[in-house]
Amino acid sequence: MNFVEYPDRELMMIGLADRLSSELKNTLLTQPRATFCVPGGTTPGPVFDSLSASALDWSRVNIVPTDERWVTEDAPRSNTRLLKDRLLVNNAEAAYLQRIRGETDTPEEAVDAMIAEVRLVLPITVLLLGMGNDYHIASLFPDADRIEEAIAPNAPVLMAMRTPTAPEPRVTLTAPALQNALHTHILITGPEKRAALERARNLSPREAPVKLVLNDATVHWAE
Repeated sequence: MNFVEYPDRELMMIGLADRLSSELKNTLLTQPRATFCVPGGTTPGPVFDSLSASALDWSRVNIVPTDERWVTEDAPRSNTRLLKDRLLVNNAEAAYLQRIRGETDTPEEAVDAMIAEVRLVLPITVLLLGMGNDYHIASLFPDADRIEEAIAPNAPVLMAMRTPTAPEPRVTLTAPALQNALHTHILITGPEKRAALERARNLSPREAPVKLVLNDATVHWAE
């Protein structure tokens, strides 16, 4: 794990955006396309704001959410809505968004078709993750109903997931998809998250799913 501490959150968001842009640019020098995998939530919003103005050839970038709540795309808690509002604007409007939200009543009904689509844009070139105080990444929660399956080496790349600590069913990328990323970054803020991260280093991936990617990740933290 590479831990980077910043003097404040604003500098962290700008610095992280520059780092992500650089890694994507370098990939596009030698590859026809790059896949950028991103979380939802409010924390990465400022990173997306900066990144969307980057002078990348966004028409060659695939954007993939790490997970999605099974809500309509225009719902306030939709990760897809966040990406369309904060990332897929300005220069990044040309990027390709790989949706992982079907039109069925439950994620279980749609997941097989979505797996086939997501496989087309893997492996992940640059992965950005957040982490909850419960050590979850994407929608890999320690108390999720299928967490053992999702962290297994032979897991499908995408799974439906339900947890008593979240109000909606979800779909999430699984351990094999996340662990195969070329570059992995974790964005956290505040003393509680930093303390949680330190605890996670001594826990198993079953107890702390962030442990799945921690050894190869760069963690970006500011107070």
